[in-house]
Amino acid sequence: MWCLLQKKGWESAKLKKKKKGSAGMAVYNALVIGGGPAGAAAALTLRNRNKTVAVVANPPETTGLSKAPEIRNYPGLSASGREMQARIDRQLQESGAEILPGRALSVASLGLTFGTAVGNSFYESESVILCLGMPRSKGYPGEEELLGKGVSYCATCDGMLYKGKKVAVLGSGEETEKDIQFLESIGCTVIHPTGKNIRIEGTGKVERICMGETEVPVSAVFILGGRILTASLVQGLLLESGQILVNANMETNIPGIYAAGDCTGAPYQLAKAVGQGNVAGYRAAEYVENKRT
Repeated sequence: MWCLLQKKGWESAKLKKKKKGSAGMAVYNALVIGGGPAGAAAALTLRNRNKTVAVVANPPETTGLSKAPEIRNYPGLSASGREMQARIDRQLQESGAEILPGRALSVASLGLTFGTAVGNSFYESESVILCLGMPRSKGYPGEEELLGKGVSYCATCDGMLYKGKKVAVLGSGEETEKDIQFLESIGCTVIHPTGKNIRIEGTGKVERICMGETEVPVSAVFILGGRILTASLVQGLLLESGQILVNANMETNIPGIYAAGDCTGAPYQLAKAVGQGNVAGYRAAEYVENKRT
């Protein structure tokens, strides 16, 4: 059940400080990956439990919700997807959750906590909630095998490794265009193939990108502007047909990591995403509290 907090309650919750990790880095009680309905529900529930929360989110206009012309099947509310996403963003900001713009690249266990790479930055948390939206279960041929061997999800992180070389960029959108400009500014020759039948090939490292019968030698391939393969984001996470396996408590097979929303499978509905996000936030708060007893 949703709890409605008055503004005073949010302000009181904001005073809670993040603890420090082993390297002196601030440690959040929870890090939520995804700023859509499921991620927002999880974050708001955690803030209601007075937990420190960071939300990794792409620009609001890129969410699936914002692209819906009208929402008619959510109880007590009728609005366009863009209007609803704007309300969600305002709620998150007012709650005291910290918004981290960007794309999560990897999540790894650090023993008692988790480390999450977001672009060039690194964040530590006691729990992680995956609200990734519709899963991208199938990557480009060669993507998974050559990840870290010339395949990268972050141009500003790894671009300097290929300074002055020919590289390929896969993806679209404003952020992708900015990354292409960055790569060109450091002397890279950038090709930007589109369409189907794209393959990444090489022995032990990226050597070429293939578009149908056409092969172009490249030193790296940057896959930008879209969702990262779930299997690449969290090693060891159990999936089925690309969807994250969870139980009724939104727990994955990895203790401390939860998932909610479209990434857990059908039905792909707003109400389902919000409900699962609420459960994930509640259970993550319990997990953090139980660790200290």
